[in-house]
Amino acid sequence: MNGKDRQKEHNKIFFPKIEDRLKFGLNATPNFTAIVTGHGNIKLYLYKYKIIDNVPLQRRYQTMDHILFDCTLLEQERDILKAVVTRTENWPVNYNKLSIKYYKNFKEYIDKIIWNKE
Repeated sequence: MNGKDRQKEHNKIFFPKIEDRLKFGLNATPNFTAIVTGHGNIKLYLYKYKIIDNVPLQRRYQTMDHILFDCTLLEQERDILKAVVTRTENWPVNYNKLSIKYYKNFKEYIDKIIWNKE
């Protein structure tokens, strides 16, 4: 699978149907694009494609999943999103629900991420 095919597959976990993605009229900020595509200022991506040479071991695990569900540095921001989701769902919720059902809150969470913080 080439890089473009991997990107399409990654996008599908958030937006399986193109109609869903189009109906939101996405305001594709750099943070949102990085998370939804898996490309951007994510340490694992930058290291994997040799955009950066050296990543401290603890930051090599900075993946999309880590940023969304596990990073302790983003706990405060995540708690806001989690509070909205857990009114009707169990946490963690799948990517498609995050991007469709909780789009506004999900995007707010992503847009609050300060990449250097991580």
